[in-house]
Amino acid sequence: MTERRLRDLVLLDRNFDADGLFVAEQDGRVVGSAYAVRRRVAHDRDDLEPGTGWIPYFFVVPAARGKGLGRRLVEAAMSWLRAQGAREVFFSNYTPNYVLPGLDAARYPAAAQLLASLGFAEVERPSAMDRSLIGYQIPADVRERVTGLRAEGWYLGSPTGDDLVPLIRIAGEAFNSDWARAIREGVLSGMPLERILVAKDPAGVVLGWAMHGTYEAVIERFGPFGVLPESRGTGLGKVLLHLTLERMTALGAHSAWFLWADEGSTASKLYERTGFAPTRTFSILRAPLG
Repeated sequence: MTERRLRDLVLLDRNFDADGLFVAEQDGRVVGSAYAVRRRVAHDRDDLEPGTGWIPYFFVVPAARGKGLGRRLVEAAMSWLRAQGAREVFFSNYTPNYVLPGLDAARYPAAAQLLASLGFAEVERPSAMDRSLIGYQIPADVRERVTGLRAEGWYLGSPTGDDLVPLIRIAGEAFNSDWARAIREGVLSGMPLERILVAKDPAGVVLGWAMHGTYEAVIERFGPFGVLPESRGTGLGKVLLHLTLERMTALGAHSAWFLWADEGSTASKLYERTGFAPTRTFSILRAPLG
């Protein structure tokens, strides 16, 4: 974490409320913090999700641990959310500005024990995955499939301005409203359209896309990525994934990585077949706020 990232992801977040940021100080130095947030701006349409709150992070510096400070901070965050009308709280899958999708219990076992004692239970288990791009080349069968699709009249390339409207629509309606937001805000912030690959059928209909550099302009971060149900099982997803990896390699990226793939999902299996391997596993946790 850097000062700028903390500013951009927390203090300048559209839902930030200073009353939900709890800070512990000792002798004039920060020794711990917990951050609670609820929606003040709807994430999708007019749904403010009034019954839900999030704790994106908490921490206590090593020298101040073992004295109950972490518990006091998290309890304060939970109490604040309860006072705002929240009936449940999640750690830490808050969108749009999560840093990690959940708790890495292997790295932070004390935090896992603390949250469990406060009623948090696992509801989802995504994995972060990486693969090296050093010496990367598109496999021959994928190259052959690309050639075949283009011969049939498919378009596989960067979107035009007109393509952005259907792309954002299918991302939001068929996949995740946060993906639609990420694409829109990425383009508005100056993200080159060359970082997006769209697939259009011979009739010109956008049926899938893959991209990189969407979040915080990190070119090695892959995604989001999706293919509409009617085109799954055709190899289109595999083609888009490899074409994007090729572009990333051309830009000098030494690796490709992302933070979120649900364990056992079709997407995670495709990633594994493409050479990605899990690097960290996270627990998305939920607790009721009685």
